Amino acid sequence: MAKKKQPKIKAIPNTEKKPKVASSPTSFHGMRPSWRISIIEMVEPYGWHTINANKIVGIKDKLANFEKMTWAEILIDGKKFHHTVAVSSLSSIAQARLREINLDDIDEIVSIRLSGKERIWGILDQGVLNVLWWDPEHQIYPYEKKNT
Repeated sequence: MAKKKQPKIKAIPNTEKKPKVASSPTSFHGMRPSWRISIIEMVEPYGWHTINANKIVGIKDKLANFEKMTWAEILIDGKKFHHTVAVSSLSSIAQARLREINLDDIDEIVSIRLSGKERIWGILDQGVLNVLWWDPEHQIYPYEKKNT
């Protein structure tokens, strides 16, 4: 009769669970911003296709100035002008557009104020803003000022 094989244990596995986090969700706050443009929208209603060359130069200059700051300076110190917004608070058109382009799985997007009503919108990922929309009339996140 053949001998039955028994599995051998080299070591007893550790059953204690410990969450492992590669980095803190806010670890990018000390970083200077960078921009990624692969998802920029070139269609209505918030497309970059309507911008003339002079406006592009102005936007480039403003973004270059932001590169001298950290994300903490932009989003925490400057939260009155630049901030994250829950997708559920966006206009219905913006929410529908996110569904159309398969980006409806995100919870929030970032608004960067350039001047008056003008905003750049994007998705922040580990210190890189994936630029998405140009919003010259502040339509993506309509906001009524208090006491007006």
